[in-house]
Amino acid sequence: MKFSHEAITQAAIDSFDGATNPRLKLIMQSLVKHLHAFAQETQLTEDEWMAGIQFLTATGHQCDDVRQEFILLSDTLGLSMLLVAMHDGTQQGATEATVLGPFHTHDAPAIQNGADITNGAPGEPLHVTGRVVTTDGKPLANALVDVWQADSEGLYDVQRGELKSQRRARGLIHTDSHGKFSFWTVLPEAYPVPTDGPVGQMLLNTGRHPWRPAHIHFMVKSDGYQPLVTHIFREGDRYLDSDVVFGVRPSLVGKFQAHEIGKAADGRDMKKPYWSLDYEFALQKK
Repeated sequence: MKFSHEAITQAAIDSFDGATNPRLKLIMQSLVKHLHAFAQETQLTEDEWMAGIQFLTATGHQCDDVRQEFILLSDTLGLSMLLVAMHDGTQQGATEATVLGPFHTHDAPAIQNGADITNGAPGEPLHVTGRVVTTDGKPLANALVDVWQADSEGLYDVQRGELKSQRRARGLIHTDSHGKFSFWTVLPEAYPVPTDGPVGQMLLNTGRHPWRPAHIHFMVKSDGYQPLVTHIFREGDRYLDSDVVFGVRPSLVGKFQAHEIGKAADGRDMKKPYWSLDYEFALQKK
């Protein structure tokens, strides 16, 4: 007896009726419903579905301890930012969140407030100062600020071949008693997401550019407050309006100020021009 399209879909949905976890049941049944609807809407062929399976397989093969191609896929399809927007729930005065990205690591070095996180990363010097506060402006002492970024050549440390185990332009800093923190790094530049894997090829094959506007990643945590994952983007970047991962929010565009040779705000005697950025991060209560 030949099943109709509708009967096949309903049978697959009904197969999850025995799931004891109601949330898992909802997700799986909804997934089947929408996946089948996608196949019917596009009149998907078996060869096309096999190509899709091969694409997903290649995406998995591209993943390792320091590169998450599936996160990159989620980012470039807009799903990561959609989830952020759906669940951000930003309270009045709180800093907005954006995507984590595929290059966060869990082994960033702990550094002292005011230290240099560059560790050989190429780029123009940048002095970053910041403050972590509550939504009503009260300083949060001992908040953890996890920072990471690409260098002036558009590469994260984990992309640098034989040097990928050497941590550069990333670090863990705690705020002082006034909620303040600072560090030296390099000026971020716009860069393309990796195009050597299946996600990059998907972008190129569909006529999309792979570029992200210049930015620095921040993950800020403090006891009793909602963790914040965000970027600060460089004002004036040409890709602010076409970020390949849809992550730009106007409130996250920071002013990177150029300075001539002279004494920096922390007293360092600068022998060449440098930049500075100051930004306040406001956390919302859990």
